[in-house]
Amino acid sequence: MNIETTGTGTLAIVLIMALVALATRWGGVYLMSFVPINYRVKRFIQAMSGSVLVALLAPMAVTGDNAARVALLTTAVTMLLLKKPLPAIAGGMVAAAVMRYF
Repeated sequence: MNIETTGTGTLAIVLIMALVALATRWGGVYLMSFVPINYRVKRFIQAMSGSVLVALLAPMAVTGDNAARVALLTTAVTMLLLKKPLPAIAGGMVAAAVMRYF
């Protein structure tokens, strides 16, 4: 199946993607309504978010350029010191921008 990426084709692609995203979100909530949230499940859900983050960032640390590595290091150190995600993310973005500028 081919959809043209000009005119209304782009709108159709965006709408299909939105529907798929909505279906997966609502489907996850529906499926989790059948799972009793005990201590073990709660710990799994909390650990899952961290593992997804590591899975996204590990390839960047291995194959990324020096700016990416400095940004990751800056973000990690800032997060460990301040324990607040927003300043850590901002610090990482500034570090990457400065490294790429020079």
